[in-house]
Amino acid sequence: MAFDRLFNLGFGLATTISVLALVSVGLAVTFGMRGIINLAHGEFIMLGAFATLTGVRNGLNIWVAMLTAAVAVGVFGIIVERLLIRWLYARLADTMLATWGLSLVMVQVIENIYGSVTEGIAVPVGNFDVGDYSMSTYNVVLMGAAVTCVLVTYAVMRHTRYGLHARASVQSPTMAESLGVNTSRINMWTFGFGASLAGAAGAVLAPLVGVIPTMGQTYVARSFMTVIVGGPAFVAGPVSASGLLGFIENVSTSLFTPVIGQAMLLIAAIVILRFMPQGLTGQRSLR
Repeated sequence: MAFDRLFNLGFGLATTISVLALVSVGLAVTFGMRGIINLAHGEFIMLGAFATLTGVRNGLNIWVAMLTAAVAVGVFGIIVERLLIRWLYARLADTMLATWGLSLVMVQVIENIYGSVTEGIAVPVGNFDVGDYSMSTYNVVLMGAAVTCVLVTYAVMRHTRYGLHARASVQSPTMAESLGVNTSRINMWTFGFGASLAGAAGAVLAPLVGVIPTMGQTYVARSFMTVIVGGPAFVAGPVSASGLLGFIENVSTSLFTPVIGQAMLLIAAIVILRFMPQGLTGQRSLR
């Protein structure tokens, strides 16, 4: 009995950490690499969920629909970067205002197309039992998706020519341009890559939540807290912050209520940033 309960608690903790990592890694790419505060990040997640819903409605296999949704949101992110974001680099307040306005437009457009009624996607896999506890097999898929997104991000940014150029463009744009790097194109692909990761998060979360136009608001605050607490490292930051904040939220929710869990998440973020203003990976990056 003790093992069953311990496994259930650990499974719930792993699920919470996976959700935080999944919804924050895309934001970490755009914010950590380019310093863009994308207040429409939650709506990119929402767009991924609706793209998955549309694919399933039109007869696509749900896994194919999820992959298609991630690519589609990435393409949409590239379009947004070319039409809007490219003019606003190094203009923090203008970027926040523009992306906030974009989020409002996206919610309204999706609501006009789909309506405001909660939609559902059937969970594609069943449950498994551990003693007296029944757990969703899809949560294992969620964990695998989070790990995959983190590993893909690390591989792309550390072991590809694009990743090398992207990091060089952040550290010294002038020097990168003098060496022949097209920083404008790198910015475009970076924003598109971050948008694609957000779309993937929405696609994976779609079977677990109500797919509604305002669903992004549920995740945007958590995403920003995770990225800011994590610090400047675009992979290690969100991963470490997801583990710490996910543990705090899960334990608080188990002991008290989900409302207390979310409150403790916010309090923990404030306390960490009070003593570590650069985030969990800030000192490592400085060294």
